[in-house]
Amino acid sequence: MNRLHGKLALVTGASSGFGLATAQRLASDGVNLVLWARRRERLDNLATELRANHYVNVRIDVVDVRDRAAVNAAAQDVVAAGLVPDILLNNAGLAAGMATVQEGDPDDWDRMIDTNIKGLLNVTRALLPHMIARNKGHIVNIGSTAGHQTYPKGNVYNATKFGVRALTEGMNLDVAGTALRVSAVDPGFAETEFSIVRFHGDADRAKSVYKGFRPLTADDVADAIMYVLNLPEHVNILDLVIMPTAQRNIYVVDREQ
Repeated sequence: MNRLHGKLALVTGASSGFGLATAQRLASDGVNLVLWARRRERLDNLATELRANHYVNVRIDVVDVRDRAAVNAAAQDVVAAGLVPDILLNNAGLAAGMATVQEGDPDDWDRMIDTNIKGLLNVTRALLPHMIARNKGHIVNIGSTAGHQTYPKGNVYNATKFGVRALTEGMNLDVAGTALRVSAVDPGFAETEFSIVRFHGDADRAKSVYKGFRPLTADDVADAIMYVLNLPEHVNILDLVIMPTAQRNIYVVDREQ
């Protein structure tokens, strides 16, 4: 059953990875879209594709979630246009670098904290009051298995994803007494641009992360997000952890020798 047709979803980080795959799935289910990302050309191409293939309304805005003023301005424009979202997918996020704290790059720390934590807060703060005023809506935050278990040299990234997990639980409490739902989807190993970004464009090192096993794809994670979104309105998944079969936890991965 498609319970999403005709709704409006706002997706951050929509130009690649989980955001792009989920935008495509939402459009195929007849969901109208507001897509935010930093890369204009990718947004333009995606919007053209979705309009042509699925006949949905697509609005795009170049927004860096780290820029609170830009987020607030874009949110005000969306609200003024009557486009308060039924679904908010807080997908924009990244890892930058992999080092011990004593050897870490503070610029990498800032990118992760400003995107994964403050960016999520910026977007949610700008839109959630309008969703509450309508007394309907569903927020889905993209977390990670890194928010459940730390791993060597993951320190700050782990901290941001533990933070996303705490914010999801806290936001769920904050909207008590309303009809809003707040959920998280926490992927394990998934092969997108994630590791290329983490390793500052080193494609060979990024590829080695997934060597010897079959990781999740962006489409696999989009399937999980769609499951969470499509449930009846009296059902809320607080946290869904999804991993490839080869992965048993952060440390145990069945790799071919």
